[in-house]
Amino acid sequence: MTQYRRIRELREDHDKTQKEIAAMLGMKQPQYFRYEQGYRDIPTDMLIALADYYGVSVDYILGRTDRTT
Repeated sequence: MTQYRRIRELREDHDKTQKEIAAMLGMKQPQYFRYEQGYRDIPTDMLIALADYYGVSVDYILGRTDRTT
């Protein structure tokens, strides 16, 4: 469950809206909302894209480490 909280916190820390992040990922806002709420699992390619966008590791998003890089 950590990954859902982390992607929301990263988005908020970067002052981005769900709509902006969804557009960057090539999807509509309601689909991204489901990822942040934990209603849908985040696909691997989306995890990688988010990690690259925010400059953090995938392990950080997944909660395997508290180090961002």
